[in-house]
Amino acid sequence: MAEFTMELNEEQREVRDWLHGFAADVIRPAAAEWDEREETPWPVIQEAAKVGIYSLDFYAQQYFDPTGLGIPMAMEELFWGDAGIALSIVGTGLAAVGVLANGTEEQIGTWIPQMYGDANDVKVAAFCSSEPDAGSDVASMRTRAVYDEAKDEWVLNGTKTWATNGGIANVHVVVAVVDPELGSKGHASFIVPPNTPGLSQGQKFKKHGIRASHTAEVVLEDVRVPGSCLLGGKEKLDERLARAHERAKSGGERVKNAAMATFEASRPAVGAMAVGTARAAYEVALDYARTREQFGRPIIDNQGVAFQLADMRTSIDAARLLVWRASWMAINGRPFTAAEGSQSKLFASETAKKVTAQAIQILGGNGYTREYPVERMHRDAAIYTIFEGTSEVQRLVIARTLSGMPIR
Repeated sequence: MAEFTMELNEEQREVRDWLHGFAADVIRPAAAEWDEREETPWPVIQEAAKVGIYSLDFYAQQYFDPTGLGIPMAMEELFWGDAGIALSIVGTGLAAVGVLANGTEEQIGTWIPQMYGDANDVKVAAFCSSEPDAGSDVASMRTRAVYDEAKDEWVLNGTKTWATNGGIANVHVVVAVVDPELGSKGHASFIVPPNTPGLSQGQKFKKHGIRASHTAEVVLEDVRVPGSCLLGGKEKLDERLARAHERAKSGGERVKNAAMATFEASRPAVGAMAVGTARAAYEVALDYARTREQFGRPIIDNQGVAFQLADMRTSIDAARLLVWRASWMAINGRPFTAAEGSQSKLFASETAKKVTAQAIQILGGNGYTREYPVERMHRDAAIYTIFEGTSEVQRLVIARTLSGMPIR
């Protein structure tokens, strides 16, 4: 087990600097354009693929970093560049991780390369879990998958929402109910291959922020996929469902808490995204305060501005430490006895909203215009307190963990 450290090693610093350079030279110059266009920034994704950032290999290397700092470091730098474009670059990773976590070696080898394509023909993938009536409440999911034994096919019906890359993806990974009696433990994940009949894009959302990231509904109408598209295979699914039924009889809450542990481990990555956006806004505000003069002196000489910047920097550093702690705990198998994953996501998300608002205030009228990036950063920051569990859900998880109450 790697010791917890706040110091990046030489290799990590090289990767960080490389990512920072890409974010500064490629992502940032394109940010305003793609925010206005509200379209997937295919040329930027292609550039990321050419240098090796948009690839499974890169994310696997960061994910398996024994210190746990690879993913949060990468997320912070990319989202420092721009949240919308960064989410377009990393969004495929959600689907890839779903296959890596649950798929067989054959499924991993078959489908993940098709998710990314190559530098000359980039592809994206979509992970489809949320539904109109099942966001934080995953147990309310209605999309059904029914097995047609005669044809060895699964038939999927339902509507997914808030799907990053939904409808434009080459490969969709869809979570569906296979055993309604088991709640969230009765779910399974399926690959929907390219051009499968019955899958269509529903509403494309016009969003407040992260507008360079495509978000849409995915409609499934009698979508038939081969039995081989059930991640992990049917034998493994049947065994898991049987165990879940037995556990439900003897101690159903243990089943629910085990499911929550998966979300806890993934939340620090979202916290790192928020840290990146907050840091970007803080740096713009700091530079502005140093150079903007009023009444014959830089505005940073005014205590009201200086104290805001002090609070902004302190909150950002505190958020990063919470994210790093939770990331280290997750990779080293340390139990989240105080919901440390939710703590990191909650604090970092709220910090991003507050810091970006403070940045606008420091820039004054300029901050409220699109001539300066803090206006866009503030719009982008709003999403962090919503996706991957709202701030209210994070507080609920933390409170129930501390009290010993069951987390539903």
